[in-house]
Amino acid sequence: MEKITKGRRMSEDFLDDEKLLQATEVQSLGNFIKRFTINPKHKRKNSMESGMYISKEAVDKRNKKLAPKVPESKEKCKLVLPDGTEVELSILEGTLGPKMIDVRDLYAKTGMFTFDPGYTASGSCVSAITYIDGGKGQLLYRGYKIEDLAANCTFIESCFLLLYGELPTAAELSDFEERVKDEMLVHEKLKDFFKGFNPKAHPMAIMCSVIGALSSFYHEDLDIEDPKQRERVAIQLIAKFPTLAAFSFRTSMGLPMVYPRRDLSYIENFLHMMFSDPMDTEAVIEPVMTEALDKILLLHADHEQNASTSTVRIAGSSKANPFACISAGIASLWGPAHGGANQACIEMLQEIGETENIPKYIEKAKDKNDPFRIMGFGHRVYKNFDPRATVMAKMCKKVVETMDTRNQEMLSIALELEKIALEDEYFIKRKLYPNVDFYSGIVLQELSIPTNMFTVIFALARTIGWVCQWKEMMSEDVLKIGRPRQLYVGETCREFVSIHDR
Repeated sequence: MEKITKGRRMSEDFLDDEKLLQATEVQSLGNFIKRFTINPKHKRKNSMESGMYISKEAVDKRNKKLAPKVPESKEKCKLVLPDGTEVELSILEGTLGPKMIDVRDLYAKTGMFTFDPGYTASGSCVSAITYIDGGKGQLLYRGYKIEDLAANCTFIESCFLLLYGELPTAAELSDFEERVKDEMLVHEKLKDFFKGFNPKAHPMAIMCSVIGALSSFYHEDLDIEDPKQRERVAIQLIAKFPTLAAFSFRTSMGLPMVYPRRDLSYIENFLHMMFSDPMDTEAVIEPVMTEALDKILLLHADHEQNASTSTVRIAGSSKANPFACISAGIASLWGPAHGGANQACIEMLQEIGETENIPKYIEKAKDKNDPFRIMGFGHRVYKNFDPRATVMAKMCKKVVETMDTRNQEMLSIALELEKIALEDEYFIKRKLYPNVDFYSGIVLQELSIPTNMFTVIFALARTIGWVCQWKEMMSEDVLKIGRPRQLYVGETCREFVSIHDR
């Protein structure tokens, strides 16, 4: 069935998409403009190629398949209380990783809660997205090794994998890339936000604000209970983040904002919007720059239940606007204990200055009374080696071959520091191996990314992980609002004293 509207033939799948756009009042600006293009290759395909996105049945089926389920317990354990009472608790086992004791009914059975600051020994959710085995140095995206993905996929392919659970076919990838490009434009009114920031504002402060501000454009008619709309939110976040990140950088530099181009890839578009010279329209992006940034984003796309991801989940558990939830994740990532490690590595290498100074700084790092620390070694999760570091080290050396002398000297310091540290008993005993941040900072610096933008790049990469974790949580049959407990050590109940008697 087809309908004629103003001389234009529209098929049912197109009309279905139209209804969704009207329902949310957020028509894709890129797709709207593209409808009037004279270039046939940029017209939206109204074929079954786009069916995986448009068909409600396809979306519902995929949502049901990807929704994680708590496995049935096959084992029990007993907890013996001080008074001798025995409490039986279920043991849960996933497809990979340690077993977990199910304490959901612990309070009902014992009147007690568990105490676990930082949740380092507690499972807060079930998930099928990312798996880390710190002892083996293993990181999996939807079951695929990070090394295999880095060697054979692009970042946008990994986005598709994390979002839909499977690697895309060539046709699916092409259509996905087109949908992302359709969403890369932002409303012109959103640009006005940037005018209000102090010229010296940190880019992460700007990103917290403008990503949160997207909720004012996508809120009233956004139904987060609808799997189809949740998928669209995910694509919008993936698409708009590089545009807004580039805007924040150019605002801080006093440069004019640059719009994305349909003929460029996702990574090329970001670099184009960041560094485009308004006086040189013929400038081209070096392939090695595109490859290096693509690797960095892919390696940081998701990383299990870390601080920022848990922040997104906690915020989302109240059914808050998803753009506000991602803004909360950005705020968490901004903390130096989470997202600022690669910047700290660069500052450390700059402080060391020359390879001859390395032994002195190694000794300073061993001194408990000295505040100096070797940054980029060791990881809270990886106790053997960081698999991302192996990939990043190769990419770093490749980039170095084309970069300036200053950064070549910095890499020489980094490589010598790595060599000495890996042979030192102090580092070996404590299993302090180079992590991904040790090399990524050098690469970002060579790409001319300012150090205050390093964490923004991290956030750009992690956005797909955040939104997939939010989307997965929203797909569960029962959504429980996050409500941690506390061990109260304050005053007991006291009698109120009138102000005249105090």
